[in-house]
Amino acid sequence: MTIQDGSLGQIDFIKRHGLWSEEQAAAAERIASEIEQHDLRTIRVAWGDQHGVVRGKSVMAHDFLLALKNGVDFQTATLFMDTSNHFIAPLFSSDAGLGMTALAGGPDSILVPDPTTFRALPWAPRTGWILSEMYLASGEPMPFDTRGVLKRQLQVLHDKGYDYICGLEVEFYITKLEDRRLLPEESGWPPDPPRVSVIAHGFQYLSEARQDEIDPILQILHDNLEALGLPLRTMEDEWGPGQCEFTFDPVRGLAAADNMLLFRTATKQICRRAGYHATFMTRPALPNFFSSGWHLHQSLCDPNGEVNLFTNTEDTDHALSELGRQYVAGVLEHAAPSSVFVTPTINGYKRFVPNSFAPDRITWALENRAAMIRVLGGPGDMAAHIENRAGEPCANPYLYMASQIASGLDGIERRLDPGPPDPSPYESDKPKLPASLMDAVAALADSELYRQRFGETFIDYILAVKQSEIGRFLTYVTDWEQREYFEVY
Repeated sequence: MTIQDGSLGQIDFIKRHGLWSEEQAAAAERIASEIEQHDLRTIRVAWGDQHGVVRGKSVMAHDFLLALKNGVDFQTATLFMDTSNHFIAPLFSSDAGLGMTALAGGPDSILVPDPTTFRALPWAPRTGWILSEMYLASGEPMPFDTRGVLKRQLQVLHDKGYDYICGLEVEFYITKLEDRRLLPEESGWPPDPPRVSVIAHGFQYLSEARQDEIDPILQILHDNLEALGLPLRTMEDEWGPGQCEFTFDPVRGLAAADNMLLFRTATKQICRRAGYHATFMTRPALPNFFSSGWHLHQSLCDPNGEVNLFTNTEDTDHALSELGRQYVAGVLEHAAPSSVFVTPTINGYKRFVPNSFAPDRITWALENRAAMIRVLGGPGDMAAHIENRAGEPCANPYLYMASQIASGLDGIERRLDPGPPDPSPYESDKPKLPASLMDAVAALADSELYRQRFGETFIDYILAVKQSEIGRFLTYVTDWEQREYFEVY
């Protein structure tokens, strides 16, 4: 053993703390040959932060094999940042402002790579990529690691004899990058957004001619996403100018969230290298831009993935099985507090308006796109499932999915009844979805379910993150205020 053996992470950190499954250990054995096969020079050791934004460190290939033993040290200060990297708590106090003495002062913690996520990046020459989880230096899981939050909810499901199936349906915009706005005076905190132009006129939904206009960048994305191994199913021209919808095959458990995280960061990088700007912001402040959503298709199956437990094989009166209806009831019951995870930005709530293909209240319906929960399929349908239409494209996938599992499972455990499906969701007398992130945060603060399932420490942390973002927003003078008051008063 040499000094160099401990220069990355902690010596034998992964083995000492038993952090890998047999599958992960076997995958790690294959990585050396993959590095050689692709002639990789650097490996991006990545992780999804509290916002679902991918952060990472580049490790030289000749040192990366050591990282598969020791992990990689990382700066925990990133855990204390809101979406614009403003600090949410006094990091340098004795408990880091969050009751966590282990994080006081921003000490290093350890990233543990998941070998099953390793791949070469097709757009970045000689570069590999691997997803990681966060651990404290003691070997304990980092309580603020959102991938860990989802894994724990999946384990609860598994212990009860269920597994989670999830399909992605994601809307986003591709624009032509005209000016990156890189002058010093444009490099604020946050910086001025780039100046862009549209790549096609919108408002010709599913027009083949419109899709052909944007086909060059779609083909670039297609080739790279398939090379990554992502299960891309369809690419569609959506409603707004340059608005697209990509869908992905349903997969089990954690893989769906990992796929979403990789899809978003890959799309932004691929587009930027090709001279475009992709955004997953829900409602960009650009003329004629329509809101984007992330519709989460989900069901439960048996642990072997062979039986769809949402399929109703008992009668012809209900589209879903009793278990499926109980799951729906739980998701509806906890829709207000879960909005912090499903629609986590201030901007996202501007989407909840009537007659917009987005929900505005807490309803469920059969094949009706106005409802928050849309049921697809009917009695005896082996593919019957539900679609949550309230999500925004920039949601943290781990927290979005974990919130669905926790609330749906609560409905099953308490045998809740969702009542009859609503035939007219926009005219329903059901409660409205939270009108703002502020309302959603207040609901989450009072949620016993999420405090129990995610832990008090994690919920208080997420509340601090969101309250920081809200606080900055409330001090900002908007264009609306200037127009409304500057002249009249």
